[in-house]
Amino acid sequence: MACFAGVLLVGAPYLPTLTPQVKAALHLADLKPGQTLLELGCGDGKVLLAAARQGNKAIGYELNPIIAAIAWLRTRKYRHLVKVRCVNFWRADWPPADAIFVFLLPRFMSKLDAKVARYDSAEIKLVSFAFKIPGKNIDKELDGVYLYKY
Repeated sequence: MACFAGVLLVGAPYLPTLTPQVKAALHLADLKPGQTLLELGCGDGKVLLAAARQGNKAIGYELNPIIAAIAWLRTRKYRHLVKVRCVNFWRADWPPADAIFVFLLPRFMSKLDAKVARYDSAEIKLVSFAFKIPGKNIDKELDGVYLYKY
């Protein structure tokens, strides 16, 4: 129970991203084969798996060790493309990526915006399911998924 409740302090509870929103997120991210998706709070690995099936590298951070293990198991066929890390993504160093996907709670979106703005990347796309960044212009929206460019 602690594994599931503890994540509420730093992110969002585990809720699987629905298939239409996974498709929308990857469409908005517009990654070319070989590019990298960073997922902050990767849950069961559904988005990582979809990215890998498109030929993308995918790195997922998940705080809940039980859910992280499920993500690792689900994506092991694509272990040459997918990495799952059981860490707090707020404290971790983020690797180079071409896009970031999140399904966070609204109270964390401003903090995320500030961290992405400081991210060491010439250009990065942030794709958010369900929740908007307060005061930031959305570049594109599809099926409740929002694209921001930095």
